[in-house]
Amino acid sequence: MPKTAEHQRLQDHLDRKANWKKWGPYVSERAWGTVREDYSADGSAWEYFPHDHARSRAYRWGEDGIAGICDRHQYVCLALSLWNHNDPILKERLFGLTGSQGNHGEDVKEYYFYLDATPTHSYMKMLYKYPHAAFPYADLVAENGRRGFNDFEYELSDTGIFDDQRYFDVSVEYAKAGTEDILIKITAFNRGPEAAPLDVLPTVWFRNTWSPGYVAGPMGDVPDRPVLRQVNGTKAGPCVNLSHPAAGDYFLYADKLDGKGQPQLLFTDNDTNTQRLFSRPNDRPYVKDAFHRHVVDGEADAVNPAGEGTKAAAWYRCQVPTHGSCTLRLRLSAAASDTPFAGFETTFERRAAEADAFYATVQRTDISLDEMQIQRQALAGMIWTKQFFYYNVEQWLKGDPAQPEVPPSRASGRNHEWEHLNNFDIISMPDKWEYPWYAAWDLAFHAIPLALVDAAFAKRQLTLMAREWYMHPNGALPAYEWKLGDVNPPVHAWAAWRVYKIDAKQQGRPDKHFLEGMFHKLLMNFTWWVNKKDREGRNVFQGGFLGLDNISVFDRSAPLPTGGHIDQSDGTAWMGFYCLVLLEIALELAKDDPVYQDTAGKFFEHFLRIARAMTGDYRNGLSLWDEEDGFFYDTLHLPDGSFVPLKVRSLVGLMPLLAVETLEHDLIERLPVFKRRLNWFFENRVYLRDCGNVACVKDPGEQSRRLLSIVNRERLIKVLGPMLDENEFLSPYGIRSVSKFHQDRPYTFTVDGVSHTIDYQPAESQSGLFGGNSNWRGPIWFPINYLLIESLQKYHHYYGDSLKVECPTGSGRMLNLGEVATELSRRLISLFLRDGDGRRPIYGGQHRFQDDPHWRDHILFHEYFHGDNGAGLGASHQTGWTGLVAKLIQQSGG
Repeated sequence: MPKTAEHQRLQDHLDRKANWKKWGPYVSERAWGTVREDYSADGSAWEYFPHDHARSRAYRWGEDGIAGICDRHQYVCLALSLWNHNDPILKERLFGLTGSQGNHGEDVKEYYFYLDATPTHSYMKMLYKYPHAAFPYADLVAENGRRGFNDFEYELSDTGIFDDQRYFDVSVEYAKAGTEDILIKITAFNRGPEAAPLDVLPTVWFRNTWSPGYVAGPMGDVPDRPVLRQVNGTKAGPCVNLSHPAAGDYFLYADKLDGKGQPQLLFTDNDTNTQRLFSRPNDRPYVKDAFHRHVVDGEADAVNPAGEGTKAAAWYRCQVPTHGSCTLRLRLSAAASDTPFAGFETTFERRAAEADAFYATVQRTDISLDEMQIQRQALAGMIWTKQFFYYNVEQWLKGDPAQPEVPPSRASGRNHEWEHLNNFDIISMPDKWEYPWYAAWDLAFHAIPLALVDAAFAKRQLTLMAREWYMHPNGALPAYEWKLGDVNPPVHAWAAWRVYKIDAKQQGRPDKHFLEGMFHKLLMNFTWWVNKKDREGRNVFQGGFLGLDNISVFDRSAPLPTGGHIDQSDGTAWMGFYCLVLLEIALELAKDDPVYQDTAGKFFEHFLRIARAMTGDYRNGLSLWDEEDGFFYDTLHLPDGSFVPLKVRSLVGLMPLLAVETLEHDLIERLPVFKRRLNWFFENRVYLRDCGNVACVKDPGEQSRRLLSIVNRERLIKVLGPMLDENEFLSPYGIRSVSKFHQDRPYTFTVDGVSHTIDYQPAESQSGLFGGNSNWRGPIWFPINYLLIESLQKYHHYYGDSLKVECPTGSGRMLNLGEVATELSRRLISLFLRDGDGRRPIYGGQHRFQDDPHWRDHILFHEYFHGDNGAGLGASHQTGWTGLVAKLIQQSGG
């Protein structure tokens, strides 16, 4: 493994020699409107704690800010605040619409970009675009409220606020001189035609552990109230001493503005302004929104003249010349210093150079500069999107001693069955504004690109979800805070296996302890699936929406209008997929411990039963395969015992392709017990292996490999026909979630005179199903595309050049399945690449993003993409699973 300075820091952290990850970008971008902060009677989180309250109301469970950093326990936070002398409020946090305000659900209405980051956070850089004019809060709310599901969203750029380049590019950079010594550089560039005023307030504060009313804080770890104090008479200039009972002491130094005027230090407390919000006298004279009132409203007495509190800011007042800039320098350190800015620029230059050296070992040299930039920004986004996540469900349900009593409905309301869950960790988020909470299946995909730069962190993420303070005692993994008991696709084992392989390749040795520990926890989760999601014990599974939200004609997580239940093609395929991954892990562990050969045999049998049940009329059931259409469908299982296939051509019907694995001949020969089990099944369970519908494991393929697959060769070719048809699933940019076949031929199912219809919708959702902020009825989604690519590679591993298909269908161009996988990878990568006209498909018709040199090379990684033109849709900073593009570039770029 290469040994750059950053690699050495990673190793020192892993060896516990130096805690390089103690400080990081762990501050959320939105803490308001979350489930954790919701103490309402009806679970209306967005309304209970709205954006308008955020500047005045202390958070209970975690802080938010712009370009924020904190320690791993979030005792101390630092973030950026701005005022352009026109805004009605101090810009302390990013603004966006709530679920009910947006015409397609919640949506951040700001522009910011993660440009660089190393995995130990030794160097980080992000960019925020701040307009000169008053931020159009009311206009964004009103116009999006006026628009409907069929309308485009009204974005910040649509308001005209960036016209004539009247905005600031605010760059925030961090460089660590040591594990607890952080240099901060903030540079504001005026892109406009005139000089413009800008107030910059780097703000430091303590997470509020005192207001809930516990003797030593909710965790019992903060015995006294922390305090920030102005340090007078220092040679270093303006200085704040931070004294925290658990975190210890720090010093924040603020340098002169461009070497000239000194900033003014402001102090207040991170306590709720109850007078403003609830017409109740404040307990303390100085409260959370003091800086807003002092800077924007001119209230001189809003801040504490004694120079102390639990929140402080260095107030810089800049006049930024046209096309010019101003630069601020700060240092947050555990050590006092008389010369805190000595060597400042040298350290920054060194850390930036070390970041380049680190990525030079990660990135291939034969890919284009554009691909390098996209990959590096994707990985930077993965690193910036780490977040401190704190949620103790038992405390949350009961309420806190010094807070109002919780409503009685809470005892039987949201997440009441998850009292054991107690999270207090740094976790990879899907998007720190739109989804500032972990989602288990998203997290599994996050781990793959994260492993490229920090396999230890990726392993830690996967391990966390299986810990007893996350996993339910019954074996269920937590879904997400809005409904911890929802069912996500079982991809955790796959992620653990893939990360294990990536890590072993990097380190030159496998981490069997990680794999074995995960395997035992995953056995519990697998058992939960078998016991809970196979209603009739027929090896045909349900599961609900399974992360695919509105992909069905019905809401699969709600009671059906017909009664009965849906036997799910994707649910059953996921379980076949799960079996095969656990089989692979068991065989890997069996190399060192023969006892796992028995376990491997169990998963081999279970897979065959699932595959047989899905593809044939097994045990008086009905096959999910439609021979006439050559496709898999969900089947409606009615109360009278009859079956109705739901003939929607969607990803649901492609999922069976994911359940595939190859067994190496040498591995089978090395494991005699497992080999005997295989042979016993060949002789005694003929009806499972030789029904003609499942790939026959006895037939050797390339290099005598054996194939385990739900689909045999004939059915594989049939399913690939529509999948690779550009008039059906195959878009110029990947595989669509619903076939374009349904654009002119919608599928309708009528129940009691009510029609339930699904058609091809390539862009945003046209209904409020699942909040209306995602759409699986046409757009391209990275996670399933990535798994399909991997599955095609496995089929090629077995079939080699003996199996070629038309790609695209009808083109006459014959490709083996490895080449098809590469073609799909390149189509997905091309979403972000400049085309022949210099335009990036993700930005569609947004001319500013396509043409402006200050915008065009800053990449957003959207949640999903238009099924026809590739425009980015949904959450705009979903580097979580869309960060998989970094892995695709690694294996198929160039």
